[in-house]
Amino acid sequence: MPGRKSFDCLSAMRALGEPTRLRLVRQLIAGAKPVTELCEALHVTPYNVSKHLRVLKEAGLLEVEKQGQQRIYALAAAFREKLSNNSKTLDLGCCQFHFDKLPE
Repeated sequence: MPGRKSFDCLSAMRALGEPTRLRLVRQLIAGAKPVTELCEALHVTPYNVSKHLRVLKEAGLLEVEKQGQQRIYALAAAFREKLSNNSKTLDLGCCQFHFDKLPE
C-alpha cells in the first residue's frame, strides 16, 4: 500500500520494552485518544506521555492526527493488524504480548 509504513518487529519490541508505553498501547487499543486523556488515564505528566508517544510513533506503532490544538493518537494500521480479534494479544511473530495478563 503506498505511503503505508511496513511493520518492523525489532522496532516494536524496543518501543514496547517500557511499562508506560505498554500502558499507552493498552489505552489506545480501545480507540484513538488525545494526549490529555492519556495523561489522565495513566496519571502521567504531559511531558512524559509525549516522550513515550514519540517513541511509539517513531517505531511505526502509532498514527497522529492534529485536530485544532490537540493531537489525537491511534494505533497504526500495520500495528492493529498484529492484534488478535479480541485485541488482548499482540502477535509479533517472534513473540506475543498478552495485554490482559500484563501488570497495570
